[in-house]
Amino acid sequence: MTEVHRPPLTADERTQLTGWLDLQRSFVRMKCAGLSEEDAHRKVLPTSPLMTMAGLVAHLRWNEYAWFQLNLLGVPDTGQTSWTEGGHPDAEMFVDDVPLARLLDEYDAECARSNETIAPLSLDVVEQGPYAAKGEAASLRYVLCHMIEETARHVGHLDIIREIVDGRTGYERMEDPA
Repeated sequence: MTEVHRPPLTADERTQLTGWLDLQRSFVRMKCAGLSEEDAHRKVLPTSPLMTMAGLVAHLRWNEYAWFQLNLLGVPDTGQTSWTEGGHPDAEMFVDDVPLARLLDEYDAECARSNETIAPLSLDVVEQGPYAAKGEAASLRYVLCHMIEETARHVGHLDIIREIVDGRTGYERMEDPA
C-alpha cells in the first residue's frame, strides 16, 4: 500500500486546504502508474468517450490553469490550452495523440505553478479574472475548496476507469512492472 499523507489534524486553515488539495493531486499520478498508452486512452464509457485516464488528467490540468491563473490572477488566456471561446466545452480532453507521461508532467507542473501562485496570497483575496468583471468573484478560500472537490471527484472517476481497464483499485502502489 502507498502511504497516504493527510494534512495534520490541528493545522491552520491554509495548511489544511492546501494539504487536502495536494493529497488529492497526488492520487492522480498514483492512479495512472503503470498504465499502457492504449489503456490510458481507452474509451470505456460509450456515452462519455472523453472520459479516459488521459482525458481526465488533461481536464485536471486545465482546471488548475483556469482557476488559479485565468480566474484568480486574471491572466489573459494566451492559447496555453486547447480550449477556445465558442469551441467544444471539453476541448482540453481531446488528447488521443498525447502521451500520458507528458500529460502527467504538465499536470504536475501546473499544480506546482498553482501552489507558487497562491503561496503569498491571503485566503481572502478575490478573483481578478472574468468573474470579477461580472461581480461574482470568489475568494481564494472558495477556489481552494472548489479545487479539492473538483480534483477528488475526478480522482474517483480515475479510480473507476482504472478498475474497468485492469482491475486495480484503492490506494495500491501501482508501479510499472519492470
